[in-house]
Parts: sequence; structure tokens; C-alpha cells
Amino acid sequence: MITITGAAGFIGYHVCLKLLDSGEHVIGIDNINNYYDPALKEARLSNLKKYENFHFFKVDICDFEKLGKIFTNFKPQKICHLAAQAGVRYSLTNPFAYQKSNNEGFLNMLEIARKFNIHNFVYASSSSVYGGNTKLPFSESDPVEKPISLYAATKRSNELTAHCYNHLYGIPCSGLRFFTVYGPWGRPDMALFIFTKAIVENKPVKIFNNGKMIRNFTYIDDIVDGVIRVINNPKPYEIYNIGNDKAENLMDFISEIEKNIGKKAIREFAPIQPGDVVETVADISKIKELGYVPETNIDSGIKNFISWYNSFYKT
Repeated sequence: MITITGAAGFIGYHVCLKLLDSGEHVIGIDNINNYYDPALKEARLSNLKKYENFHFFKVDICDFEKLGKIFTNFKPQKICHLAAQAGVRYSLTNPFAYQKSNNEGFLNMLEIARKFNIHNFVYASSSSVYGGNTKLPFSESDPVEKPISLYAATKRSNELTAHCYNHLYGIPCSGLRFFTVYGPWGRPDMALFIFTKAIVENKPVKIFNNGKMIRNFTYIDDIVDGVIRVINNPKPYEIYNIGNDKAENLMDFISEIEKNIGKKAIREFAPIQPGDVVETVADISKIKELGYVPETNIDSGIKNFISWYNSFYKT
């Protein structure tokens, strides 16, 4: 049995689905906050609740007492901790949300792992921890001591805290540095969703840094494959990049969206936003040792997302 926090979130939902389909018993935890439309989270949850082997609890990860009751009753052996306050730009205006969820909530989950003798603690970090590093591709061995957003700083703090808990209590801890995840059921605050919605509604698409950005866009199915491989391969303490083999230019990504929608974007170029990173390119050689091979290119990945978007929003 495994606990997934952030079960109603984008990545959490897809990880739950994959585990449930394989017959795993899953405890889902999520507070269904309003960072983005809760209706999307509820729709994801409604799909998960169709499984008899899924148990859901609407609980905030900062509520240690309620977490303890869940673990006392169900006694899961593993934790995949994906709940967090996400988003680089949101951290500029709502810093305390990050301190609460990403620091206090993370410590709560590690204390739960210690108290209940969890066999593997896997958690979400982010490629944002690489900050302004200019050496590409980003490798797990690169220095990451100069984050350029509060969001990135909290994620790096998570990695250091996990290291302490492994050292002190022997809890196997693996951090996942995700690289620009996209796909069906994606978050409304992420680029693909924002661009698609704007183009469909004939509104301007704001393109930061005048479009001069490079990203390892990584399709959700590939991300899920990587997450589950790490869950199934506990290590004393490890950090993994989970990204794609190929980096894409942002303008090419937008062109692919236009092609699939059949409509040109109203392009509005803007300077880079504070906290944004110009290039994120992953060295994924370490996670490849677990058998991870990203298989989805942006052509089919964007096509799948547009198909879901049109169906879900009835456009």
C-alpha cells in the first residue's frame, strides 16, 4: 500500500491511475485548495474514486494529527509526496503559501515517514533548483546553492531536509527534479494550458523573454514511468532528473499548439519574468539506469493535450 499526497493534482492524479491500474492499493491525500480551479481537481478525483483500491482523504499536509490517524489506520509502506505549493511566479506575490506547504508540510511528511517506519519516501523537487546555472545539460551533481525564486529555494530546502532524515533515521529518500511536465489534465497555470486557452478564446498569448527560452518539455506518461521506477527502487538518498531527451525552443512549442488547434496565436512578446530560467535541459543518465526512457515527442504530446482540452471544456 502506498500513500500519494497531491493525489488530485496533475502528476499525482496520473501516478495514482497507473498504480491503481496495476492493482496497487493507494491512499490519496489532497486539500483541494483553490490555487487553480478546484473543479478540475474534483474531476480528476471522480475518476480515481471509481477504483475500489483507492482511499481518499481531504486533508492538508500541515495537519499532522489527521495525517497520523490515516497512517495508523492503513499502515502504508511507501510515500510518494507530490503535494506542494507550485509555481515560480505565484511565489512572488504569495510567499507564505510556500513556507507553509513546502517547508512545514514537507517536514510533517518526513516526520510521518519516521514515525511509521516508511520503506521508501519519494518526493517532488524541481528543475528550478538549478537557478541561473549556465552549464547544460543540468546534472544532479551540479551546484544548486543559488536559487532565483522562492519556489526553487523551498524545493532545495526539501532536498537538504530529506538528506538529514536519511542520515539521522535511515529513511530511504529520493527526490525528483521534474522538467516542464505537460499533457492531458494539466495545470491551468502552465504554459501549454495558458497558450491553448488563449488561442481558443482569441486572446493574446504573452510570450516572455521574447520567446527566447529552451525547455525539456516532458510528457506526463513519461514522468509517471520515472516516478514509479523510483518508487520501486528505494535508495538511501538520491536525486533524479526526470526530463526528456530533447530540449525544445519555446517558439516551436507554440507553433505546434497552433498547428493542432488550427489557428494562429495573437503573439504578445514581453521581457523575462523575475524568477524565470531561460534554459532548462536535463541530463537524465542517472534515472536511465533504472530503465527510464522518455518516449513521447511534443507532436503527439500536444495533440493528446488538445484532444483532452477540447473534450473536457467542450470547445
